[in-house]
Amino acid sequence: MKKLKGYFSKFEITLWITSVVIITASFFAFDRTSYLTLIASDLGVTAILLNAKGNPVGQGLMVIFSIIYGIISMGFAYYGEMITYVGMSMPMAIIALISWLKNPFNGNHTEVKVNRISKKETLFMILLTAVVTALFFFILKAFNTANLIPSTFSVTTSFAAVYLTFRRSPYFSLLYAANDVVLIVLWILAAIKDISYLSVVMCFAMFLANDLYAFINWRKMEIRQRLVD
Repeated sequence: MKKLKGYFSKFEITLWITSVVIITASFFAFDRTSYLTLIASDLGVTAILLNAKGNPVGQGLMVIFSIIYGIISMGFAYYGEMITYVGMSMPMAIIALISWLKNPFNGNHTEVKVNRISKKETLFMILLTAVVTALFFFILKAFNTANLIPSTFSVTTSFAAVYLTFRRSPYFSLLYAANDVVLIVLWILAAIKDISYLSVVMCFAMFLANDLYAFINWRKMEIRQRLVD
């Protein structure tokens, strides 16, 4: 416990506790039935905080989160979310986990080495994301996915985010933050029909706050690692 207390800053502990409290309170206020949603939400916010520290354990938790979130999404016919997380985010989280484990900073396996991608690779990522988005649009349309356009845009932001995560770029958190905004919109639309989904909205609002912090912390990590190198 002392090691954990020393590992996380006071702000990080406060952010995590606040996130868990808000997520749990909103669950008991609006849902009170789908405990799978509560488990996924608290697991997800914990994974994001560990990812913010560059800790590979966060990627391991993302694998579990992707499976649970896929099950939840299927319940509201958000097949795009289900396919994206189970068919794309989960495999990419496994690949990212391997990449992070293979690239520790100065032998420290609790902190991955921050990487910068070239302009050519950025262009390649954009083109690849566009192809994946177009492909998923027709797949989701064939499945009669609810709220097709925002669901498709969720694929766009998710794919770019997992790609940058695998490549250890600080900007992966910004893409996840963009994805959080899309998901907040998606689940607000779901909550209009079923108020219990407001708990999921609050979940992604907390994810947004944590992902923005993750970007800030990765930029600090990048500067610190360069000074050491």
